[in-house]
Amino acid sequence: MGRRARPKADLDTELADLPPELRWREWMGRVEAVIFASPEPVTREVLTRVVGRGCNLDLVIDDIRDELRGRPYELVSVAGGWQHRARKNFAEAIRAAGGDKALSQTEALILACIAYYQPINRSELSSFFGKEVSRDTIGRLRGLRFIASGARSPQPGAPYTYVTTRAFLSHFGLETLRDLPDMEALEDAGLLSKDKVLAGEFPDSLPAHDEDQDDDEKAADWTETG
Repeated sequence: MGRRARPKADLDTELADLPPELRWREWMGRVEAVIFASPEPVTREVLTRVVGRGCNLDLVIDDIRDELRGRPYELVSVAGGWQHRARKNFAEAIRAAGGDKALSQTEALILACIAYYQPINRSELSSFFGKEVSRDTIGRLRGLRFIASGARSPQPGAPYTYVTTRAFLSHFGLETLRDLPDMEALEDAGLLSKDKVLAGEFPDSLPAHDEDQDDDEKAADWTETG
């Protein structure tokens, strides 16, 4: 059976009958409404469906952001689109109300490992941490939609690997994985290598007195909401 064509929406996007100022305000309202109504970041492609051909989306977004100054939420660019997000200074209040996706330190470290070394399977994660990573922990991260199954590993048994998702990028306020903390610096320094980590080849060039502090800070960063 062929796919059913989606009905074309009868929406006047050009708004040629409106004065320029009212037309702009209507475009702003439409863009903000679409973003507000979506649980996921909204892409440029989607937003162009509700505005005219002469609408500069970047300027519309800038004007919406200006109007949200002083509000407890803002319009941010994450995961290849735009999304309304609570401002970071309200994170404590949101956590107190039970409205965030708090991670334990173990979950945060495992998620960080998946983010940096993906695709990676559960046995590789277990080798990384020196103890078995439980299926329950993987299930918890999957339930939060932070990770998903990737391609099967070429190892015996062809286990599934794990990769991060757009929901992961959105939650932590990242546009792409290139925005992960110090990722490029670690790569340039030759410190970011799954093969070396799994072989037990840990770098010894980091100052010894900073290692524990760095680990604590990284764990704290991953438990914060974006």
